[in-house]
Amino acid sequence: MNKQHITDRFIKYVTIDTESDPNNPAFPSTEKQWNLAKVLEKELKEIGLEDVELDKNCYLMATLPSNLDYEVPTIGFVAHIDTSPDFTGANVKPQIHENYNGEDIILNKEEDIILSPSYFEDLLQYKGQTLITTDGTTLLGADDKAGVTEIVSAMEYLIQNPEIKHGKIRICFTPDEEVGKGAHLFDVDKFGAEWAYTMDGSQIGELEYENFNAAGAVVTINGKIVHPGYAKGKMVNSMTIASDFINALPANEVPEKTSGYEGFFHLHTMEGKVEQTVLKYIIRDHDMDLFQKRKETMLTAAKNINEKLGKEAIEIEIKDQYFNMREKVEPVMHIVDIAEEVMKDLGITPLIKPIRGGTDGSQLSYKGLPCPNIFAGGHNFHGRYEYVPVESILKATEVIVGIAQKVATKFAK
Repeated sequence: MNKQHITDRFIKYVTIDTESDPNNPAFPSTEKQWNLAKVLEKELKEIGLEDVELDKNCYLMATLPSNLDYEVPTIGFVAHIDTSPDFTGANVKPQIHENYNGEDIILNKEEDIILSPSYFEDLLQYKGQTLITTDGTTLLGADDKAGVTEIVSAMEYLIQNPEIKHGKIRICFTPDEEVGKGAHLFDVDKFGAEWAYTMDGSQIGELEYENFNAAGAVVTINGKIVHPGYAKGKMVNSMTIASDFINALPANEVPEKTSGYEGFFHLHTMEGKVEQTVLKYIIRDHDMDLFQKRKETMLTAAKNINEKLGKEAIEIEIKDQYFNMREKVEPVMHIVDIAEEVMKDLGITPLIKPIRGGTDGSQLSYKGLPCPNIFAGGHNFHGRYEYVPVESILKATEVIVGIAQKVATKFAK
């Protein structure tokens, strides 16, 4: 595979702003996602894929026909085109660092922004490799434009090397994954694959078929504003009550103090005045029973405070977002085994671990398309310190090709 060609492709994609918007219910949530979708539509046709279709909701599907004379399962690969609204994706200026020496990388000298292995230890895995970083003022967009690059490059490679045998492959690029809607309007029947893989993991070797159960909670605290000079017995400060509610939740069960299978409560937004304060949480746990208990814990905290105050000051709305795909993947574990075997064949050590988050694959699995997640190669997603080794993009591309070959061999008649 041509390293420079694939690098150029990735750079082209990340310099197109596709940030999604959590506050817009439209599909896609931002018009600018169409800009990359249309570039990809044209490119998929140019490299020779068939059935290239960009629908009205910005889902782009295409087909690589089988070159076998026998039937094997149709498989799919999925990535998302949007970038996170957590940090700006406008005017991305990628920087290429060849033969990384293991030392600090100055992203932005003027603003003294440094990517350092003393803080981000994973960098040391990639000494001698080519890293692509930001200039410190935007995210990079390897989440998930690395995945998009890998899928397009793998399809191109298979088309250019017809001696590599494979069955029918379907691909799809989705909008709005970063705001939790990437699979909402995904047409599983039209996609027509028996199973698929999202190329949306992080470091090289990641292979995941477990993810969080997820919910979002909006906690509204209603107070009463009066003149502070005459407030005794009359003012009800919603921000003070909000503080009591925050402190009623387990202090150590937050993202910055948990790992592995440990769940958490994450307060990600807080807006308040005396009269009303709104807290927005995400609730996460891999275990369904613990997940349900977390929701109950929040409701109980509100109930106890309301009873103490003698009024319904706190209101909570909790909505489930997605569930652990493990339940849907375990009955078809051969799809994970195939990916694991391919990684080993390529000299990649599989890192099978739970996702501390979610992917389109978690929702797709519940829609009838079992969909484990494979590394795309990037690190430090959703921020200025995001980076990706080019060698990891190349390896992920090889994994896609290898899975296509492995399926053709395993299901040979």
